[in-house]
Amino acid sequence: MKKADRIHLQKLADYGCIVCRNLGFGYSPAEIHHLRKGCGAGQRSSHSRSIPLCPIHHRLGGYGVAIHAGQCKWEENYGTEESLLEQVNKEIEGGFSA
Repeated sequence: MKKADRIHLQKLADYGCIVCRNLGFGYSPAEIHHLRKGCGAGQRSSHSRSIPLCPIHHRLGGYGVAIHAGQCKWEENYGTEESLLEQVNKEIEGGFSA
């Protein structure tokens, strides 16, 4: 992993879960979710195409709560991966408040 990738991933972790923030819950510790769109089977996207999600919104919540439990319903509830990626990148570039 390149130094720039490590720095970017640390910024995402420091930002916290984008879904919890958008719901008004404030900061919650995040895992890194790599977006799958445009990747081949079994491949992970680049670190620059990642969003921070808490364990519940990433993998532990049920259908419609965790992205890995049903992405279409999750995106209906919280927005598309692409829109969240754009939001988090803008906020990280502009500096954000915890």
